Amino acid sequence: MSNQQKDLSVSNLINNYRMGGYLLIAVGLINLRYQTGHNGVLLHSLIIIIPGVLLLASTWRSSAMRFLQMRAGKTLAIVIGLALIAYSIIN
Repeated sequence: MSNQQKDLSVSNLINNYRMGGYLLIAVGLINLRYQTGHNGVLLHSLIIIIPGVLLLASTWRSSAMRFLQMRAGKTLAIVIGLALIAYSIIN
């Protein structure tokens, strides 16, 4: 694999993580809006929003990106992201 292909692959990976972060933030805000009036809605929405913000912020940190490029980081991000999306639906 050439350096240009590696750079493109890393760029695509970063963009995917950023889209995942934006997705969690959006789902959390939608959850906040549509469950207005329910008890604990702010806490439930923040449980979804905060990991999205952390994921998004980690895409600009080189140390965090090194972890997210590893297999364990990818698996952890996918599992947590899917769990939070499921939580937003069940909640």
